[in-house]
Amino acid sequence: MSPSFTSLGVPAIFSEVLAAQGIESAFPIQEATLPTTLNGGDVLGRGQTGSGKTLAFSLPVVARLAANPKPRKARFPRALIMAPTRELATQIAKVVEPLAKAVDLRTAVVFGGVSQVRQEKDLNAGVDILIACPGRLEDLLKQRVADLSRVEISVLDEADHMADLGFLPVVKRILDQAPRGIQHMLFSATLDNGVDKLVQRYLENPTVHSVDAPSASVNTMEHHVFLVSNDDKKELVRTLASGSGRRIMFMRTKHHAKKMAVWLSKCGIPTVDLHGNLSQNARDRNLAAFSAGDARVLVATDVAARGVHVDGVELVVHIDPPAEHKAYLHRSGRTARAGSSGTVVTIATPDQQSDVKSLLKAAGIKVPMVKVTPNAQVVSDVVGERAEPVAYVAPQLRSTASVRKDTLNDSDAAGGRGRRRGGRGTAKSAGGEAPRTRDENRGERRTESRGGNASAGRGGERRTENRTENRGEGRGYAAAGGRGGERRNDSRGASASRGGERRTENRADNRADRRVDVRQDDRDVARRSPVPNRGSAAARNNSGQRQGSGAGSRPRGGNTIAEALGASKVEAAAGAGRGRGPRRASAPASNGRNF
Repeated sequence: MSPSFTSLGVPAIFSEVLAAQGIESAFPIQEATLPTTLNGGDVLGRGQTGSGKTLAFSLPVVARLAANPKPRKARFPRALIMAPTRELATQIAKVVEPLAKAVDLRTAVVFGGVSQVRQEKDLNAGVDILIACPGRLEDLLKQRVADLSRVEISVLDEADHMADLGFLPVVKRILDQAPRGIQHMLFSATLDNGVDKLVQRYLENPTVHSVDAPSASVNTMEHHVFLVSNDDKKELVRTLASGSGRRIMFMRTKHHAKKMAVWLSKCGIPTVDLHGNLSQNARDRNLAAFSAGDARVLVATDVAARGVHVDGVELVVHIDPPAEHKAYLHRSGRTARAGSSGTVVTIATPDQQSDVKSLLKAAGIKVPMVKVTPNAQVVSDVVGERAEPVAYVAPQLRSTASVRKDTLNDSDAAGGRGRRRGGRGTAKSAGGEAPRTRDENRGERRTESRGGNASAGRGGERRTENRTENRGEGRGYAAAGGRGGERRNDSRGASASRGGERRTENRADNRADRRVDVRQDDRDVARRSPVPNRGSAAARNNSGQRQGSGAGSRPRGGNTIAEALGASKVEAAAGAGRGRGPRRASAPASNGRNF
């Protein structure tokens, strides 16, 4: 019989919290490590996924901080727990928070892929226990949003997966910022790929506890290998997914996982997907739907192989066999957790037969391959009770505003960091183009650029169509350094400039018809000559455009609005639109936009 937590030295208040959750006796990994960790010793723990490692390190962390209460200090956590993935970090937080709340300790979770604004706010409010992924934590340390100089105890969970993801250098840089001589706990399903170097560097005389060999399967798992033809594979997947209980199906690629989830849903089986292409909000929604029973099937990539704990998963299906035996163990560990039973099925096609044999041998699994069809009796036995089909409801298209909101929430730029807003901004875009603003009268502007950059390209054509209901507010545009190009400006107060001919038509007030012809011979004179400016605001605005040269002439980069209109006319030209003062006359190839 397993011992109680109280008999292992766990304070009674935490035993009561666990009893309220239905946890009254310790698992082997907890029984082996708690006496050491509660006394402040370093521990190197190894156990199969689903064996209770999270509670094994959560209890000593909370108990130690509660035994030595200290006032919180902004940005200075007292305990650090690191995990390789956001799903695992979130899962750890769910275990730690009820224990911490019982003794008035505050927790915070930080990971990438979401805005750090909320995380900064939590850290500035003071945190006792910080649960973090290494990448985001290192960013916060560099920004001085977090400081580890007051950390008293650290935990590294799934250290072997940290190594697989290439996080070990980051983990070393983080732990080097913690004080020397603090208590360290390292837990993992396997201890390889450089994890031993972490042990030698940070753990002092650690007590090693190993529960189950790393190649052993959980005793309560039932393993099957179904050999099926390529033509029948998809139908076999549908049959395995049609049961009434929860099941997780693994695929290698994100694209195929998404397609499979949609196809199963259309077959009447409520299914959600989980993979790296989803935002954090979408991951949380899909996991919540799976946990609540709204979806019976979760199709996932290896992102869900660690850290996703959902009670009552009765079947795990490897639609695509994993590449290595450790991935097989972690995928399979999503069922038969915490002593419950479960079934694992690996689907193999004839061309995968030899690879699957090698995989199972490395994982320590000895089961025969069985040739099956989707309607075979052994398949029906695994599926169990069938669920009634559910009518497929296509997801509703989300509005652009909601998609933009989620995008900002999921980006580190949320909260006003680094975002550019439209309107009256003056920042130039890349390539030196003038800023694009939104017309107050909601005019529609369409810019088509052919032959490269229309503002500086050669032989390009640029058309700007300005449709505005306010005829008194035209916009003046000037050719911007393009050679051999043609630019047209169509508006209600229309002006057209083609080659060496310019026609200004003013229909706003006095319908003056004026044509200014400038020949190549006297173009220098035309540049310096002011253009008569009569009539309405639209006419004055149209007259503010740069005069074109002769039919074969090329505007020079040094031409400016001041030279075309005369210095005394600059202010009038700018005032025709929504100007903010005279344009700069120093920039070559100015495009003369007044808005």
